[in-house]
This record gives sequence, structure tokens and C-alpha cells, in this order.
Amino acid sequence: MPSAKKPVTPAQASPAETPDRMVGFPPSADSLVTLATWQDPPNVRWAFQHMREIIPTQPIPAGPRPRPLATALDSRVGETELTRLDGSAATAVDVFADTWTDAVIVLHDGEIVDERYFGDLTPTTPHLLMSVTKSVVGCVAGILAGEGTLDPEAPVTKYVPEVADSGYDGATVRHLLDMRTGVAFREAYVEPDAEVRVMERSMGWRPLLEGDPLGMYDYLATLGTAGAHGGDFTYRSADTDMLGWVLERASGRRMADLVSSLLWVPIGAEHDANITCDPVGSAVHDGGMSAAARDLARFGQLLLDDGFVDGEEVVPASWLADARNPPPAVRQAFANTDNEQVLTGGWYRSKFWFVPGPGGDALVCLGIHGQMVYVNRTTRTVCVKFSSWPDAQNPSYLIDTLRAFGAIGTRLSSTSDANA
Repeated sequence: MPSAKKPVTPAQASPAETPDRMVGFPPSADSLVTLATWQDPPNVRWAFQHMREIIPTQPIPAGPRPRPLATALDSRVGETELTRLDGSAATAVDVFADTWTDAVIVLHDGEIVDERYFGDLTPTTPHLLMSVTKSVVGCVAGILAGEGTLDPEAPVTKYVPEVADSGYDGATVRHLLDMRTGVAFREAYVEPDAEVRVMERSMGWRPLLEGDPLGMYDYLATLGTAGAHGGDFTYRSADTDMLGWVLERASGRRMADLVSSLLWVPIGAEHDANITCDPVGSAVHDGGMSAAARDLARFGQLLLDDGFVDGEEVVPASWLADARNPPPAVRQAFANTDNEQVLTGGWYRSKFWFVPGPGGDALVCLGIHGQMVYVNRTTRTVCVKFSSWPDAQNPSYLIDTLRAFGAIGTRLSSTSDANA
């Protein structure tokens, strides 16, 4: 077990000091974090580390035998040089310091070569993963498909007939996995009336208003149609929540139990994770999971190792291979969108992002406010980053971090080749 003592780090967690939250007994009014305010910029850092104090959660138990992570710290990792999006020179440490980082872990060939914690975060603290949760849920889908419990080509209504009169009528499970449904749903975080913000009220992430459906599943059944299924990639969190509903129906088990038994125990997680649930007990599949950084690194290592842990297949290797090498239509569906401008040449498949780079294609799990798992099979690196960006999205922070992780991987693999 790692020590709960916070390691000393040379850099500040952010470009500016974050005001203390929840100070006093009871907390003072100017430091209070509530259900209505936890996603506001001054509160994000505290909230992401204390989700169980804001929203009901369900436990995701770890197993009795944590899988050890060897450590071989390399001080040169932080010194890795790169060029930022704005053209300026920087080191990896500069990027970490300037992008509101809460934690960073870098694995190379399964060993921890760099590990940093900032602010109040410790190695045992669960941190909100936001939409990295989607990639975990996608792996649950892959496992259930591999065992024959789930048919990815089946219509959604085979598993959830309640949505037959909604925009999900006619969609397949594969459409959900690749976010290519035609459902009317706007993922516009800065628009208070966008569907993503309205859904948050039903799922308990914001105070419920009169007339709102009680519970996320009831809300999903109200969504309409914006176009044909199977068209261009459009990022919709609702598609992952619909997928979670399908997986629970197909398996007869709730998501927290599926993640625990199918992933968290097999990867040898050290600490229990948790996932927020709505007022009627349904897990928030699109972004509600919290976990410790090292356990998320173990998840990344599982993806690097083609779904295997110590020789045992956990996620079907064929599922991950399909995501890395999708049909041409999947890549075209991405290229037709504005996402191509930021992640040029990339694609989205089975709840993973893929980003081409000089060190090879990287599989990336992304969450708003700067949550990330970066997996590069060419350089044998896994990088995890927890963040508290003031804004939900920041392309400069994202690209600079991806470049830092890519440069770190290139440096580590070059050093390994030289020593071989």
C-alpha cells in the first residue's frame, strides 16, 4: 500500500492560488460548496476530491489482493522538452504547473517512472474522472460482448423497450458505443439550457426543477430526434448513459458491481472507487466515477497490454484491436466534424479517443476539466492526469498535455532502446 503522506513537489498546482473551500464548522458562507455550485471554477478542485460529500455514490470495491506497481522514478521525465500549441518552448513540468494539475503518473513498461501530487490530493484520494468513466463503461461493454451477454449490433430497444418512442428508437448498441446516434442532445457546457445541463438535474448533479424527470433514465426516454442514426460522430454524454442502461439490463447487474467484478478486481486495484448515482439509484455512466490515480494507471496498463493482466484476458483483445483499427466509416465520421481541427487524423471508437502522433497512435480517455489517460503502445507508456481546469474545455491545455505525454514517451523509449 502506498503511503498516504503527500509527496513534496516542486511546482504549484495551478497558475493561481485556489481559495480554500468548506472552511469552518459549519463552513463559512464564502467557502461553501453545494450541489448548485460544485462545478463553478472556485469550487472544482475541492469538489472533484469530495464527490461523496456532495452527491450520493455507490461503492466500486477493490479486491483483497492489490497488484503491485513497481517504481523506478526517473527525474528526467519532468525535464522532457516540447513545443506548446502557441509555439513556445516548455518542459513537461511547465505544462503540469500551468494546467491546473492535481496528479500525474507516468508508467513505462509497467513501472512508475514519475508520480506527482499537488494541493491536497494524496495517493489514496479518489478524484472525479468525469468522462474517463465512459471508457471504463466501454470496457464493460466489451467484456459482456465477449461473453455473449451483449450483442453490439442489436437495437437498443431489444434491451430497453421503454425508449421505443424516443430518439433512440432504431439506434443500435454500436451507435451508442461510437456516439453516432441521431438523438437530439447538445453537449454545450456553457449553455444553461443545453440538454447536457438539463440532464444533470435529473441525474442529481444539479438541483431538480419543477417538471424535470426524476432520474436519468426517465430523462433519456424524453429525448427526441435530430437526424439519422449512423451519421457523423457527435459527442453526446446521453449515449453513454443509454449504453449503461443497456448493460445493466443485459447483465441484470448494476454498473458499480459490473465495474468492480469485471475490471477493478481483475486489474488489482488498491482502493475502492465509487460512482455517483441519481435520485432513484441509477449510476451516472457518462462521468460519475471517482478513483485513485494509481488505480487509473492500472486501468491504463490493462489497455496497453491488449486487455491482459498477468497473462489473463480481462477485456477481449479483439475488442481493443477493433477500436484501434476501425472501419473506414468510423474515421470519416470523425473527420467530418470540428473535432478534426483539434485532434487531426483522430477517431472515436467504443468510448475511446485515438490521436495520431510522431510516436504512434495514442489511445486516450478524456474527461472535462482535464482528466486523462494516455496509452501509447509504440512507446510503452501510460500517463494519467487529474486536473481542475476552471473551464470544462480548454484546447490549449489539452494539446499541450498530449504533446508533453508524447514527448515523454519518445524520450523513455529512446532511452530504453539505447540501453538494450
